Amino acid sequence: MGQELLLIEGVNKEFPGVKALSNMHLNLKAGEVLAVVGENGAGKSTLMKILSGIYQKDSGSITYQGQHVDVKNPHEAQRLGISIIHQEIHLAPHLTVAQNIFIGREPRRAGGIFLNEKELNRMAQELLSELNLKIDPTTLVGELSIARQQMVEIAKAVSYRGSVIIMDEPTSSLTPTETEALFKIIKDLRKRGLGIIYISHRLEELSEIADRITVIRDGEFIKTLESTETNIDEIISLMVGRNVDHNQRPAPRPHNNKTVLRVENISTLNLLKDISFDLKEGEILGFAGLMGAGRTELARALIGADPKTSGRVFLKDKEIKITSPADAVAAGIGYLSEDRKKYGLLLIQDVTFNIALSSLKSFTSKFGFFKNAPALVKAKEGIKALGIKTPNERQLLKNLSGGNQQKVVISKWLTRDCEVLIFDEPTRGIDVGAKDEIYKLLTKLASEGKSIIMISSELPEILRMSDRIAVMCEGRLTGIVENKDSDQNSIMQLATKFRN
Repeated sequence: MGQELLLIEGVNKEFPGVKALSNMHLNLKAGEVLAVVGENGAGKSTLMKILSGIYQKDSGSITYQGQHVDVKNPHEAQRLGISIIHQEIHLAPHLTVAQNIFIGREPRRAGGIFLNEKELNRMAQELLSELNLKIDPTTLVGELSIARQQMVEIAKAVSYRGSVIIMDEPTSSLTPTETEALFKIIKDLRKRGLGIIYISHRLEELSEIADRITVIRDGEFIKTLESTETNIDEIISLMVGRNVDHNQRPAPRPHNNKTVLRVENISTLNLLKDISFDLKEGEILGFAGLMGAGRTELARALIGADPKTSGRVFLKDKEIKITSPADAVAAGIGYLSEDRKKYGLLLIQDVTFNIALSSLKSFTSKFGFFKNAPALVKAKEGIKALGIKTPNERQLLKNLSGGNQQKVVISKWLTRDCEVLIFDEPTRGIDVGAKDEIYKLLTKLASEGKSIIMISSELPEILRMSDRIAVMCEGRLTGIVENKDSDQNSIMQLATKFRN
């Protein structure tokens, strides 16, 4: 490894109510692959967005090639020689490979008036050959596989001829063979003296591709390790070691072995593979996994929001056909999306209307008019039962706190009297006090016989609330374990278990 390319010292970043980074440190050398790992929400993405100019740091310093720099925007990052390859493909499918690689930097002719397509394709072919990529530069990107699009992204990053490339989950959509091809490219770039920051949840990859591993947790630098001197167990321990009560578990609550929901062999076209599980009456079944594991995709497939390629769903031993969210609601399955503002609420409507939302037919006259009186009765019942803090039933949703908005979503589904409730990130974006109220509410619902699927990226939350824990990795179910037999380390082992 060569000289130091990049040094981050004492970087801080705050958003309203959230300290995303606190006194962050990181250094990258020429000819090195530095892996940056941490749980969801640890601050990896925020740090990379600061480096690539999407966010600006609040304080601290960034030294690049020996000079203090302020990366004001993505163009400034590219000018300096810092490129980022995002997990989501950022290419224009209707343009060719060559056009995507050099977009905004195309060679021109006739005094800059016309695009020089021939020279553009020649430049792209030269670059692709340099990287040993057998891709026709005139092919439309939309006609390429995801893996080959990822390779085009890498070619685009290299085309800036910079010194630092950030790769965010580059293998998340790749097969083992495609991953091997990517690693060959990365090793070649390393030999040329580039510095590569490599973000991945596939911890088993790190020993093969990374020289050093930096662990961050809760927005703070924890430790940098030599990859040859550590192992997955130590990395996981550093990733999950929080200042929380790791032994907190759900209080005993009565539930029986009566199966309410049975799912058999659910698969989807792009991600889910042969998922099977059951859900008991009065049980909270937690779903854990890292970003991209497929937990939300499973929920959406179950309620018919996304199409299934195979699989069957049984409610109380009777097979049900769900091809749309309306079918799921009719069957008695409610879904509380992780994005409540986009999919769960009408923020410009009042509390009463939102609580009635999932049962509008019951509150609508035969002439299509909304029946205020019965809806108001239900709203008052919901406000009292869930302790929703609102001046009155006519308060607009946008004026309530995040925790109280979440309670309105729950009340909406309780009004519908669903037997199965799917909570996707039920405490995302709400404060600690509101979280505790949501926990108590979920526990109360389970004790009253509701069957709950809870998806959460927070392992302490999963361990605190779940009777059993289903763990997913890369679209597969890697295990279902009893809460009493689990801890954060064992769950993380399953969550990073790569299966061919």
